Amino acid sequence: MTGSSTVLAAEFPPSVEDFYLPSILPWNAHDSYWFTKVTALVWVAAAIIIIFFLVSYRKPQLVPTKKQWLAESAYGFVRNNIAVEMIGPRGVAFAPYLTTLFAFVLVNNFFGIVPLIQISPNSHIAFPAILAVISYVMFIAVGIRHHGFFKYFKNALIPPAPWFILPLLIPIEFFSNFLVRPFSLAVRLFANMFAGHMLLLVFTLGGFAMINANAWLAPVSVVSWIMTIALTFLEFLVICLQAYVFTVLTASYVQGALADEH
Repeated sequence: MTGSSTVLAAEFPPSVEDFYLPSILPWNAHDSYWFTKVTALVWVAAAIIIIFFLVSYRKPQLVPTKKQWLAESAYGFVRNNIAVEMIGPRGVAFAPYLTTLFAFVLVNNFFGIVPLIQISPNSHIAFPAILAVISYVMFIAVGIRHHGFFKYFKNALIPPAPWFILPLLIPIEFFSNFLVRPFSLAVRLFANMFAGHMLLLVFTLGGFAMINANAWLAPVSVVSWIMTIALTFLEFLVICLQAYVFTVLTASYVQGALADEH
């Protein structure tokens, strides 16, 4: 215990550098630093989702099996409570994408509380940013396809207002619709996953650091680990909520792109 606590105490307090992990490839590691544990987790998450839905729907039955029921429940939840609720009847067409997005964000978030993994790819800004860009391009493409190029940007940039105030409102609308939306979508997910990971690290490693500093602090270190367990349950709620929020906001942006006036 003393040896391990010494090593862990050396890593306390955790810093942003803990998020820059080394390559996990056994060959040419210097040139392949991009393939880290986090990158592997993204591929694992994609594989889990694909395999799960393929296996669940391989032999669909009238009385569903547990896997089929779980897959149908996940799809039905996103279709009815996000796609149709936010977009309307046309939201059914977007349900497959939104379900995939919800499942992908949820699984990647969940890695943050899995023992021996304990890091979410979404705690790196690059992954939420890519998801936000995909949703950003999609809702703009949907708007252009539905309204036409010029009408879509006219609706998005020119609000119904007196002409003399438009020079002030048009830049605000552009900033709000085309810059703030993808930025806030990515940063909200990243910030929550980053903060959750740092909190769990602080309370976990803090317990070892206190034991290593003074044996009399052992009772306090136990309190620190109890807080870690409590925060893990809280983080689970945050994980589910952030997957839901990311998907709901994407659906709301699609609804705005389809609306006659935004």
